[in-house]
Amino acid sequence: MSVPHDKNNPFPAKLVERRRLTAPGGQKETLHFSVSLEGSELAYTCGDSLGVFPTNNPAAVEALLRAARLGGDEPVLIPKDTAPVSIREALTRRLALNGPTYKFVQLLESRATDPAQKAALAARIAEADPEAKKAWLADREYIDLLAENPSAPVTAQELAENLRRLMPRLYSISSSPARFPREIHLTVAVVRYETNGRRREGVCSTYLADRARLNEPDLPVFVANSHFGLPEDDNAPVIMVGPGTGVAPFRSFVMDREARGAKGPNWLFFGDQRRASDYLYQEEWEAWTKSGVLTRLDLAFSRDQDRKVYVQDRMRESAAELWQWLQKGAYFYVCGDAKRMAKDVDLALHEIIATQGGMTPEAAAEFVKQLKRDNRYQRDVY
Repeated sequence: MSVPHDKNNPFPAKLVERRRLTAPGGQKETLHFSVSLEGSELAYTCGDSLGVFPTNNPAAVEALLRAARLGGDEPVLIPKDTAPVSIREALTRRLALNGPTYKFVQLLESRATDPAQKAALAARIAEADPEAKKAWLADREYIDLLAENPSAPVTAQELAENLRRLMPRLYSISSSPARFPREIHLTVAVVRYETNGRRREGVCSTYLADRARLNEPDLPVFVANSHFGLPEDDNAPVIMVGPGTGVAPFRSFVMDREARGAKGPNWLFFGDQRRASDYLYQEEWEAWTKSGVLTRLDLAFSRDQDRKVYVQDRMRESAAELWQWLQKGAYFYVCGDAKRMAKDVDLALHEIIATQGGMTPEAAAEFVKQLKRDNRYQRDVY
């Protein structure tokens, strides 16, 4: 009897397509990926996510080994594991190279033989301002701490014990099982940036973009079911707010409703920096608008004019109609950035309900709570 594929037993899938969605001249690098489920029992529904287990960049692994003055073949036992592996294997497939802790800083301080390095580390540990302390460490990875403190030796085992496990990344699925039952599409922004004078990268996004091999069964994946999904009633109106890669599940939603012949109206708010470079899936949205599957499409490209315009601004501009949709039983969905966008959209929704519904702020808040209780206000934010 075969063991089902899940987080503890990922399926070795094939990456069968990788193409760029954003224009090369734009500031963002967003890619479309297609992952084959052939040979597995995996299935998915709209709103689910795909878990991907990445490997670390081999160049980053070698650089960390050099900074730690390790050869790479030293055996280590990762906590909770039963069999040892080489430190190189551990750093490549099992451990995260970022997110150092002050426990590791304390280890380096205890080992440092250079007085200046020891004093600097001690000062950081004793820092009274918690925000300054947090910011200093956030700018660094393990390689920085080791490179800045060469007089503080650590063993391979100590390094392995201080690093967190390399965890899978979850990506919202952007395809519909009604159209692609044996294939999953992902919409991924590739993360590349710089801190502390060193180039950094998002582990999984660059793994998919740069290192994962096409048409080889070596992409470990699993399907993560979600609370986020289409209404059971195919006649219910759907309002979707998904700027940037937050649009991923809504491509799935619209594709699914078209494939199943759902009659309910669909309204999408999409935004990004520039229309010329960042209009993800432009041809598809325009085709769905032309065919009537997408009832309404509101766009917000923040950098295309002097005054920045965001999806919540487009919501306010269409407040009366948005309220009418809610009155007709519309489901309201938000996907994307949790820190700012989702909060701004939530604030706009409260304001629209209060003004259009003639309610007090307290009554509008209760109305929103009822939407959530009825599963008509769903968020997939990160």
